[in-house]
Formats: sequence, structure tokens, C-alpha cells
Amino acid sequence: MEKGLFITFEGIDGCGKSTQLKMVASRFEEEGRQIMLVREPGGTVIGEKIREILLDRKNDSMVPMAELFLYEAARAQITEEKIRPFLEAGGVVLCDRFYDSTTAYQGYARQLGSDITTTLNEIATGDLKPDITFIFDIDPKEALKRRMERAEEPDRLEAMGTAFQEKVRDGYLKLAEADKSGRIVIIDASGSREEIAEAVKLAIASKTGDR
Repeated sequence: MEKGLFITFEGIDGCGKSTQLKMVASRFEEEGRQIMLVREPGGTVIGEKIREILLDRKNDSMVPMAELFLYEAARAQITEEKIRPFLEAGGVVLCDRFYDSTTAYQGYARQLGSDITTTLNEIATGDLKPDITFIFDIDPKEALKRRMERAEEPDRLEAMGTAFQEKVRDGYLKLAEADKSGRIVIIDASGSREEIAEAVKLAIASKTGDR
């Protein structure tokens, strides 16, 4: 059986990661690979209910530790219900956010610390790690401009403003700097959609040998 492939897409809100995930999915489908697209938090019935709680702007009194545990609960559910079984069957899982988001948002931006987020991430996933993680790096002001052009109502975290997003971005860059496995790939997300897609395509080919 062909080995499964797990790719995660990360970055601050408005970085374009979801668009790039869909483009990668289309390419894999054309190649005849079995793929599954999931998002975090969410992707399961339980996870989607948790997502509603986390992103609802009315829940502005949520403390960072409660936020962290809710993310981990949704992650534990999707890992065991969806991601691990599909990988074991040889499929390709493309995930819009995974545990690096928790380290960047809650560990760094919320200042809970990377030690606690790393420990809880390992527990929630049973130490499952992505094969490739793309971090789409962009200036928070440019990301905000993109979100405004889409005229979408900001969720609870998006509504915290560019100062918070800057802290998240710094967290992602620190994660990439500390990565010794080569799992994390920084992608300049300031270019055109096509330029970014080409960079992603080349990175996947380099890391997988076009498998």
C-alpha cells in the first residue's frame, strides 16, 4: 500500500492558505490520488460545534486556557475520526490549520508558552506529525486588506486586529526557525496566486520525490 501523505497549511488570517490548499487538491485529483480536505477547528460533527464556540464574537470573555483546550478537543476528534484512518489507507490529507496554529496563536500570541502547547498537541494527536507544513508568510496589514476586500465579517480572533496578528506571525516564524526536521516550509504569500502555487508545487515535489 502506498504511504499516506499529510500536508498542513498555516499562516495568519488572510494569508491565502485556504486558496492554495484547494489548488493543491485539484492537482492531486488530476494525478488520481485519493485526497481528503479537512479544516481545524472543525471537520467533524463535534469539531464543527466546537468551532462555532471558538469563533463566535459573542464569546469575548473566553480565557486563553479554555480556548486552548477547546482547540485540542477538536483536534483529538478529527485526528482519530478522520485524519489517521485516511493516512493509514494510503490517502493524502490536506489540512487547513493543524497544531502549529495552536502554538502560534495560543502559545506565542496568547503567551501560554510553547511548552504547554507542544505537550497538549502531542496528546491530542497521539504524536501524529504532518509530512509537510506550509506557512504562508505575509504582512498583517496586507492580510487585513485582503480580508476587507472579501467583505467578510471577522470572527472572534480576526477581530483582535493587526497587533495580535503580528504576534501570531512572529510565532510562526519562530516555529520555522526552530524546526530541525525540515517539515516546515515558509512561502512568501505576498505574490500572485499563481506564483505562490508554483512555489508550493516545487516544495512538494522536492520533499516527496513526486510521489
